[in-house]
Amino acid sequence: MDQKIISRLRKIRQQRKQHLRYLRQLNLEALKQRHLKKLTILHSNDLHGDFLAAETDSALVGGVSMLSGYVSKVRSEEKNVIYAIAGDMLRGSIIDSEFKGLSTIEVMNLLTPDVATIGNHEVDYGLAHLLFIEKCANFPIINANMYLTSNGTRLFQPHYIAEVDGIRILFIGVLTKDVLSSTRHEELVGRLVDAHDAAQEVRKVADSYKTADIDLTILLTHIGFEEDKRLAAELAPDGIVDIIIGGHSHTYLEKPYVESGIPIVQAAVGTKQIGRFDILFDELHHCIDSYTWTLVPVTEEYCPHDEALEELIGRYKEITDAKYGRILTRLPRVFTHPVRNRETDLGDLLAEGLRVQLDVDLVMVGSGCIRGERFGPIVTLQDLLEVFPYKNPMIGFHMTGAQLRRAVTFLMRDDAILKGDHCENFQFSKGFFCEYDCSTHRILQLKMNGADVKDDDVYLVAAEQYYYVNMEEALSIPLDDIEKNGQPYQMATDAANVLEEYLTSHDFNRIDQEPRLVIHE
Repeated sequence: MDQKIISRLRKIRQQRKQHLRYLRQLNLEALKQRHLKKLTILHSNDLHGDFLAAETDSALVGGVSMLSGYVSKVRSEEKNVIYAIAGDMLRGSIIDSEFKGLSTIEVMNLLTPDVATIGNHEVDYGLAHLLFIEKCANFPIINANMYLTSNGTRLFQPHYIAEVDGIRILFIGVLTKDVLSSTRHEELVGRLVDAHDAAQEVRKVADSYKTADIDLTILLTHIGFEEDKRLAAELAPDGIVDIIIGGHSHTYLEKPYVESGIPIVQAAVGTKQIGRFDILFDELHHCIDSYTWTLVPVTEEYCPHDEALEELIGRYKEITDAKYGRILTRLPRVFTHPVRNRETDLGDLLAEGLRVQLDVDLVMVGSGCIRGERFGPIVTLQDLLEVFPYKNPMIGFHMTGAQLRRAVTFLMRDDAILKGDHCENFQFSKGFFCEYDCSTHRILQLKMNGADVKDDDVYLVAAEQYYYVNMEEALSIPLDDIEKNGQPYQMATDAANVLEEYLTSHDFNRIDQEPRLVIHE
């Protein structure tokens, strides 16, 4: 056969194959399109009673009114919407503290999440109170890994199954073991609660409820970003988790972190932003086809106001303003507490105030007990109670120089100082000084009132009861070793009362600027 004809036939066959491939692709795309559904998942975490909008550069930012407005707006624009909260709805505002979380649950009921999990601060008013608050919620609050040790019963429903447009989604909630630290001061209840391993409990729930008609499995976690990554890596081989929506570490993300194929997200802290997944779900294969994720700023540009919520919050605010609006003092400037794992000038101020009033050698204030980032220059009682909201007794105890050195060495560990922006640390009062070198992991200087700390020195130290009863976890010193130095005793019933007295009775025209911690990275 003529080579030209052969060449022409080959070309026709090639063109036909290409055309058939194109037609098949069109058919597949058409088939695919018929089996795709859009699902929008909105999520918040660590709201901490952040009810009110803040004014920044003449623009309003945050607050549950605009947060609710955005959720309602998306629900009106999109067909399939779920709103989830990954823990720590409570604590952080005077409104929440005054009404022991009941105000927050009433606000959350108007915010109308579809599902929420508990965070460690949900137990701040006591476990019994938390179980009461859960009954007041008009939405499911789930947790899979908190148990009663007496009979192995879970405290909460471990899961929630949401169905939207035929898509069935299994939500499983898990909590950090930090909750156990919060319950140790409860003499009865604290001994009856245990937090089981998160991965083990997720597998248990998935084995029991991830039936053939479950399309997606989403973990609502309150264990922190680093633990989320470890959990994803551990669970990925099982193929039981599709998405992790986390909380606890207040992590700000510009895009999802993908660990072993599982996207992990958080929405930082408070109400100034909200996370948004837009997912194309493939019904044919029961899997996510594609997704986008955005951290949406809660501003008037994107979010209308919710007048009903504003009215409710206004009623609560009138009560707290009348009770706590009294001015305590005027500071020469704004004091800040932007991070937990470093010395801050607000931490210095509060620790020194407690030392002066309690007349001890050293006060150690847990950085996590300082809940606000800005303080002053005008300070009201409400400002103080929002920055320092916990009704923690102050415990006095004796600590040797060797124990102090051991505690400081533990606090200066790499995962706390270099990477632990949410790691628990301490703020120290005047007279304490430590110089530390991260590269050699050595304390270069450790002084008290200008003198080198010696192993056999003994200091009278005060700390909040929470940290005293959790001494071994917080400072790596067994409580028994501390008690060998002498009987500890309660120095004050409420640290906030002590600070209130300090602020009203002292002149702050000149404020100590001595550094407590010098860290060489």
